[in-house]
Amino acid sequence: MPATAPPSPLRKGILLAGGRGTRLHPLTRTVNKHLLPVYDKPLIYYPLTTLMLAGVRDVLVLSDPHGISAMREALGDGRQWGLAISYGAQARPGGIADGLLVAADFVGNDPFSLVLGDNIFYGRGFMTVLTRAAELAADGKAVVFTQLVAEPQRYGVVKLDADQRPVQIVEKPADPPSKHAVTGLYFYDRRAIGFAKTLAPSQRGELEITDLNRLYLERGDLVVTQLGRGMVWFDAGSPQNLLVAADLVQIFQARQRTGIAFPEEVAFRIGLIDRTAFKALVDAMPESEYRTYLAALHEEFATR
Repeated sequence: MPATAPPSPLRKGILLAGGRGTRLHPLTRTVNKHLLPVYDKPLIYYPLTTLMLAGVRDVLVLSDPHGISAMREALGDGRQWGLAISYGAQARPGGIADGLLVAADFVGNDPFSLVLGDNIFYGRGFMTVLTRAAELAADGKAVVFTQLVAEPQRYGVVKLDADQRPVQIVEKPADPPSKHAVTGLYFYDRRAIGFAKTLAPSQRGELEITDLNRLYLERGDLVVTQLGRGMVWFDAGSPQNLLVAADLVQIFQARQRTGIAFPEEVAFRIGLIDRTAFKALVDAMPESEYRTYLAALHEEFATR
């Protein structure tokens, strides 16, 4: 039987799915990059299920004004997965922190999670890590996730002291102080919106998420969680990473017989929908490998 997820102190999540997708041109001339396929499902399913595993039940999808209708078509209102999905428009590419200002009414006075729509995470025990991050955000902290990378100058970078505590955070430094790159997944306490309102645009004309994280660092409230070797993280915003991510998903799913980022499966396993609702979703799908996997999963649970 699927296990019901423990109650989470964090129920709201923002999924940033805007931007022009210029690194993926010309694929993104007519299609929002977050709806491009990563093997057998759209890219946006991966960050969405990350939020679900973190305990998020109310999701705000932020996109550019022209992309919202396609997002609605892809995700609906979320009820089919036990979620409440709403939509907002980020009229210009003003930076990740600018997205928080657009989401201010949605967030209110609650802790929340923020994930970039082109980020893919996968690994054993990830749900436990996410639950801990949600608890820290509810307790007045900000949590970022890092991973060692070969080219840290492409990312926000954190420097840690001998006790693995953050002492510096910089955005795309020419001379990186470490190889700990900040991924596109963040957890914040209720102060984040207020902090974001105090930020000034960077030289790029954007409100930088690194500047927001620096405010937490200066107050001793930034927690860095390092993703180890057992975790996979991709920024799938380039053709190369999109291809590699698709290959890895195919390999994992074929060899391990384990689905990655199926919202229907995640919703069922953590108790957001029951077996009857799960079966109804499967039965309504056209014949495809996606449906075949979920149908086999339903039969597996029916025999337990």
